[in-house]
Amino acid sequence: MASLLNPYLSFDGDARQALEFYKEVFGGELRLNTFGEVGHPGAENSDKIMHGMLTTTEGFTLMGSDMPPGMEHKPGNNFAVSLSGEDESTLRGYWDKLSGSGSVSVPLEKQMWGDVFGMCADRFGIPWMVNINQRES
Repeated sequence: MASLLNPYLSFDGDARQALEFYKEVFGGELRLNTFGEVGHPGAENSDKIMHGMLTTTEGFTLMGSDMPPGMEHKPGNNFAVSLSGEDESTLRGYWDKLSGSGSVSVPLEKQMWGDVFGMCADRFGIPWMVNINQRES
C-alpha cells in the first residue's frame, strides 16, 4: 500500500457534528470511536470522539477527534484542506456546502493562473481551498 497524506483535524468537543457534516458534504463511510469505547467508560468525555475517519468514494480520507482530556484546543491558521480537480460540478457542490454556513475569504472565481479558485472557512472554522483545474483549449 502506498503512503497516504490526509488531514487530521482536532475539535473542541464537536468532532462528531463536524465529521457527520463532512460526510453529508462528501458522502462515503464514517467510522467514529469514542473515548468510552476505548477504555474510559463513565468518564466525563466518554461520549466524545477519540478517533474518527471518513473514507469517501472519491478517494478522500479525512480524520479527526476531540481533544483528549488535559490538552488545550488551539485553532490555528497553519493548515487548510485543499480540494482540487477537473470535475467542476462536484467541486462546486462541495464549495456550496462548505461555504454555505461558513465564511468566504476568496470567492470561487477564475484566478490569474487560469483556474477557478476560492477559499472559505466552514461553520466549524476549518479553512478550505477549492481549485477547479481549467483544461487548456
